[in-house]
Amino acid sequence: MSLYDSLVKKQTFLSLIGLGYVGMPIAVAFARVVNVVGFDLNEEKIAFYRSGIDPTREVGDETIAKTTVQFTSNENDLRKAKFHIVAVPTPVHDDHTPDLDPIVSASEILGRNLTRGSVVVYESTVYPGVVEEVCMPILERESELKPGVDFKVGYSPERINPGDKVHRLETIVKIVSGMDEETLDVVAKVYELVVKAGVYRAPTIKVAEAAKVIENSQRDVNIAFMNELSIIFNKMGIDTKSVLEAAGTKWNFLKFYPGLVGGHCIGVDPYYLTYRAEQMGYRSQVILSGRRINDEMGKYVAENCVKTLIKGEKPVKGAKVAILGFAFKENCPDARNSKVFDVVKELREYGVEPLVVDPIVDADDAKRIYGINFAELSQIRGMDAVVLAVAHEQFSKFTERDIADFFGKGKRILIDVKGILNREEYEAKGYAYWRL
Repeated sequence: MSLYDSLVKKQTFLSLIGLGYVGMPIAVAFARVVNVVGFDLNEEKIAFYRSGIDPTREVGDETIAKTTVQFTSNENDLRKAKFHIVAVPTPVHDDHTPDLDPIVSASEILGRNLTRGSVVVYESTVYPGVVEEVCMPILERESELKPGVDFKVGYSPERINPGDKVHRLETIVKIVSGMDEETLDVVAKVYELVVKAGVYRAPTIKVAEAAKVIENSQRDVNIAFMNELSIIFNKMGIDTKSVLEAAGTKWNFLKFYPGLVGGHCIGVDPYYLTYRAEQMGYRSQVILSGRRINDEMGKYVAENCVKTLIKGEKPVKGAKVAILGFAFKENCPDARNSKVFDVVKELREYGVEPLVVDPIVDADDAKRIYGINFAELSQIRGMDAVVLAVAHEQFSKFTERDIADFFGKGKRILIDVKGILNREEYEAKGYAYWRL
């Protein structure tokens, strides 16, 4: 019996290694059609899932409570599976070089528990060559099995968009690849069980790896262009959002917007590509230029907050400033690589200790990762300036009266990073309003 048939007939298991924003929704989706074991080293996270709690808010508590996924932190449970999906994070070090430790560790764990006849598919974002040159040898060493004979390897890059309830695993075309035609066929058929939008069969694993890493690099470069335009237009006294709305009336104008580019994808993936390029003797021009611009935008926002305070005749040192939102994107509880923290750090350089509010991000994570203690929204009173940093739905619903309650006496300094408020309305009310 083929591996595909064994899965469909529930005579074997599919495993998901890494149960974060990417892995957990995949595990839940597959559990609707096959037996699934979900593995993660984080015992606290496993306890949440077993209790029917979804800390990622990607599928919701009700779905987690009903799923048949067998959540575990015991690596030995991986031995019951024959089809394995690895979806662990691939961050970068402080010097922007790839941090492959999570994917190396996952490969070692899986290798120790790999059985003959298995297929291993990596979903983590990597530079071209990692799966075959880094991961496969680890699986071979740890399992003492021969790749291509005793087990097969494929790659299918994740396209999960945290917080997005429209573009989901099921509705996005899935790129699949394999070390040979037989592997490609199995991987494609397995993913077709849950991906209703269909799959695209890449000719090689390296092509699939490259396709993934350029998806976010393309977005990063385009957002960097918007951020640079924002800097230029700000010097000219022109409202960037108005310019983009006017230019957007042309049918082929790409609708990107300026902003803080953080998170574990757009702000990270380009470095994987440029790192590999440098290994091959080429230093990126466009990609790294875009990265430099985007990495400086938190500082730029803070500087303009200070400038606006000065124009509003507010003393900068000791100014009462609130920052609303700390996640790397709207309606998402993930604060990894949050560029809002860059705003906080730069304001501190001016003698300002801002109050930070985010009702979605886990306060313990903010404390552990950044050393920041969140304030409550009710504490935001008597402010000199308010920085609306993240367009959470809750913040987008604020009325002018709600915003006014945040301020004390004197000029109201409002920094609307994402441009979610009506500029004319607030300027007519006397606010000193600034946005990217």
